[in-house]
Order: sequence, then C-alpha cells, then structure tokens
Amino acid sequence: MRRKLVVGNWKMNGSRTSNAVLLSEIVAGLAASGAASAVCVPAPYLAQCQAQLAGSALGWGAQDVSAHASGAYTGEISAAMLQDFGCSYVVIGHSERRAYHGESDAQVAAKTVAALAAGITPIVCIGETLAQREAGQTNAVVAQQLGAVLAAIGGDDVAKLVLAYEPVWAIGTGKTATPQMAQDVHQELRGQLVVKNAVAAAGVQILYGGSMKPENAKELMAMPDIDGGLIGGAALKAADFLAIIHAAD
Repeated sequence: MRRKLVVGNWKMNGSRTSNAVLLSEIVAGLAASGAASAVCVPAPYLAQCQAQLAGSALGWGAQDVSAHASGAYTGEISAAMLQDFGCSYVVIGHSERRAYHGESDAQVAAKTVAALAAGITPIVCIGETLAQREAGQTNAVVAQQLGAVLAAIGGDDVAKLVLAYEPVWAIGTGKTATPQMAQDVHQELRGQLVVKNAVAAAGVQILYGGSMKPENAKELMAMPDIDGGLIGGAALKAADFLAIIHAAD
C-alpha cells in the first residue's frame, strides 16, 4: 500500500513573516494525518524551513536544482546546496520551468540524476498542454517526458522517484481533469515504470498536479494510481492545504 504524499509548491510566493505563520499553522494541524507532506519553497526560504520544521512531520524541499555539481553557473543552485539545507525533495521539470525557461526533457533527466546522486527525492513533473490533449497526444507526450528520465537512470533508481502528472491546461485555470481522466494518465505512467522495474513501479508515488483543491481532493485520491497531490495555490492557505492532506487519510 503506497502512502499518500501531499506536497505544496509555493512557486514565487512568501515572505519570512507570512511563512512563519503558515508553517506553524500547518505543523499544528498535521498531528492526526497518516499522509506524508512537504512544502517546496523559494530558495531564499530554505534556511527558514530548516530552522522551523526540523523535527516536525512536515518535510521541505526546493523548486529546482542544477544538473551541475558546481562551477560558473550564475544563479543556479546545486544539489549539494540543497543538502546543506536539509531538503528531502526537489521539484524538477515543472511546466512553468519547461515553458518559461525552455527546459528540455534531456535537462529534466540530467537534473533528476543530480538530485538522486545527492539523496534528494526528485518530484518529476510531466504533463501535456491543451493543444496536445485535444490532438489526442496526451499519452505520447507524457511517455516521451518520462522516457527521457528513465533512460538516464538505473533500474534501482525507479524506487527513488516521485512523479507528478500536471495537465498544463488545468493549472491556474480553474479547470480540472476528471478523476478518471487523471487516473488514465497515472495508469499509463505506472505502466511505463513497470517496464523499467516492475517491483519498484508498484511503490512509486504518482501525484496529481492539476488544481487539486479541498473540494476535489478526496475523489481524486480515491483513484488507484493517484497517490497524492502537488498543490499550488491551495498550499498557501493552511486550512486548504491541511484539508487536502486529511483528504488523503
């Protein structure tokens, strides 16, 4: 039985003052949950998370990592730096990184390798645009994106992945894939993992990242291959984030 995982992606939001309140409220509300949970925050706030969350049930992580270990890469953050701040997770290949920064499948794969080498769990994001879905290309697109990652890692590393399916057309638009639509893609992704490592594939958490909210979380996570959520806007409100976490119980 896979443990549910709910991860908040704060994107480019937060301040030291508001973060302190949000984190304390989330931690206070976690006590009775059986789901795992974490927040992935802007890099300047990793030290704050480390200081405030150490010893709590709430994990923390980053929103990106460099494929390079060190060197002349201005503005980049290495996996070793994330280790310094106790990160358990890092979001890799988010649709916003792919769209706004031109990240390729090959770059996403290289970043995944870097995270794994540092012992940090990569949350690898995969998903199609509205045009791709309407053209019937969903399965081909997600298979290509995941395939690049699987080609770059060993079979034993499959067990160390978390995947997040984020239909790009459902992020911040108010649109949500139906639970069955999401399940269909999650099932395809798990099938692809099985080919690489059948035993490990059964344990990989595949999160849904398309506008999961308190109102739809329970229905989505009732699907057999939806193991939690990668949460955007709702993660910035403690009550909403906690409601989604408790919906996973």
